[in-house]
Amino acid sequence: MQGPVHLMQFRLIRLRFRRRLRKGQQQVEGLGQQAEQQFEQHFFRRFGRLAQVRRFVISWVLLLLILIGALVTQNFLLSGYFQTLKAVPGGIYKEGVLGTFTNANPLYATSEVDSTVSHLIFAGLLTYNEKNQLVGDLAADYTVDSKGSLYTVHLKPHLTWQDGKPLTSADVVFTYQLIQNPDTQSPLQAGWQGIVVTAIDPLTVTFKLASPLASFPTNLTNGLVPQHLLSGIPLTELRSAEFNTVKPVGAGPFAWQAIQVTGSDPALAQEQIALLPFEKYQGGKPKLQQFVVHAFASHSQLVKAFGANQLNGVEGLDSVPPNLDHITALQTHNLLLTAATMVFFKTSSGVLADSKLRSALVQGVDTGAIINQLGYPTHAVHEPLLIGQVGYNPAYKQAGYNLKAAKALLDADGWLAASNGIRSKGGQALAFNLVAVDTPEYRFVVHDLEKAWSRLGVQLRPQFLSSADFQSALSQHEHDYDAVLYGISIGIDPDVFVYWDSSQADIRSTNRLNLSEYKNATADAALEAGRTRLDPALRTIKYKPFLQAWQQDNPALGLYQPRLLYLTDGTVVGLNDHTVNTPTDRFSNVQNWEIRQAKVTN
Repeated sequence: MQGPVHLMQFRLIRLRFRRRLRKGQQQVEGLGQQAEQQFEQHFFRRFGRLAQVRRFVISWVLLLLILIGALVTQNFLLSGYFQTLKAVPGGIYKEGVLGTFTNANPLYATSEVDSTVSHLIFAGLLTYNEKNQLVGDLAADYTVDSKGSLYTVHLKPHLTWQDGKPLTSADVVFTYQLIQNPDTQSPLQAGWQGIVVTAIDPLTVTFKLASPLASFPTNLTNGLVPQHLLSGIPLTELRSAEFNTVKPVGAGPFAWQAIQVTGSDPALAQEQIALLPFEKYQGGKPKLQQFVVHAFASHSQLVKAFGANQLNGVEGLDSVPPNLDHITALQTHNLLLTAATMVFFKTSSGVLADSKLRSALVQGVDTGAIINQLGYPTHAVHEPLLIGQVGYNPAYKQAGYNLKAAKALLDADGWLAASNGIRSKGGQALAFNLVAVDTPEYRFVVHDLEKAWSRLGVQLRPQFLSSADFQSALSQHEHDYDAVLYGISIGIDPDVFVYWDSSQADIRSTNRLNLSEYKNATADAALEAGRTRLDPALRTIKYKPFLQAWQQDNPALGLYQPRLLYLTDGTVVGLNDHTVNTPTDRFSNVQNWEIRQAKVTN
């Protein structure tokens, strides 16, 4: 009986399971239908409504974009507020100079290129700062005794040459004894005769002068050379030593790296002298990564390279070439020189030996008009001393422009006007030649002089020469000219002995820089007395007779202080317009020059 009962129970359970399974399937199907109905109701039926709200959506998107843009702009403006563009160390500075490189040794360097390279590599005891004041370079200080004939110089401690060797007073003595020795053949020799140089200790050296000389400290600016590298070279061979051209070692701001020469034609040759910063330079390691002196034998090549943005700076041009107008970042630096551009009248012979004629020539020129047309700021030169120098006295200025007085002087002196307008006396026409370097500035000045003196009935015959030919003409002992337009270097000290003392007109003098061949016993005595007095007030008194004689004799026509024109492609931080004594004084702050800029956080 149990078998059938169990079978019936099993069937009953299976039927219940099937009913429940069918019911579950029906529920699932119902839920699926409900889900489809809900999805259709809440999505597909409302999907078409999205087009109706697109303007609303677009407005929110635009607002979001505006907010993002405002945020970006705000960050940019704030970064500009907290960051500024400042000069930073680094960069390669390329300077173009007109000329050729021959010798970096400061005992021989005289040309523009040689002097440029030498000044960057070598350092002297003293130098000039940006205020054109004489300050210590390798020297810590110097003193002079009460007689004015013994100078004591103290070196800065821990000085080294660029090869790491120590620099001491022995190197100072060695340098100046080389200069004094005639076998060295240094052009500096004339200024060091009779001076005894002695090393007292490694950091102290004395200079004993035969007689007091107020301007002596200015002689201590030339570069020093290392004894340990040059002492073994015979003096007769020193001028051609490798040290001068491929292995120079100094103590200046930059050290020698290499030289590269391009071009087989001498007229188009170019030289690149690469220099690296000297880390132990006493004035501080230079901020430039490298300094390259690029020497051009051709003026046109120099201008072309600068116009092609291949150079950062250019020295050696007399004016700004017109084809550089496309350089938007062109900077023109006018570095006023402590020099005097004058017309030197040859007073020893010829028509200009007449002092009354020279006085008329001076009064016949409106020097102020010439200065106003130069195109750069400068100072007038009214007398043999520069405005502001010790001894300068406005009471002894040359006579000012007065055409009527000038004509009256010529009439009284017997120079009468002929039918052609040119004056003459005793059958001799009032005419003379004027020698000048062929530059745009000098051509302009000579043209103005020619017009001014023609109004007096004077015929001027200009002769324009190249720089080489001009220097050759000046070096000739004969001084074969009637007058010469030239700029003489004076410096910060008023010692103008070499330009106006009678001894410097002698054919036997070393340089014969008395271009006017001016001779006046009163002036000679005053020049000698003034240069031997250290007290400024006393020097001023001693120079008065010289200034009075110069004013009366008119050996020259003072015009203006010339400039050193320096062009840069962009700003060079640290390079500022200031008065300089020589072109290389543009490097008075070269260790601080910067050409790179970057944003720096405040």
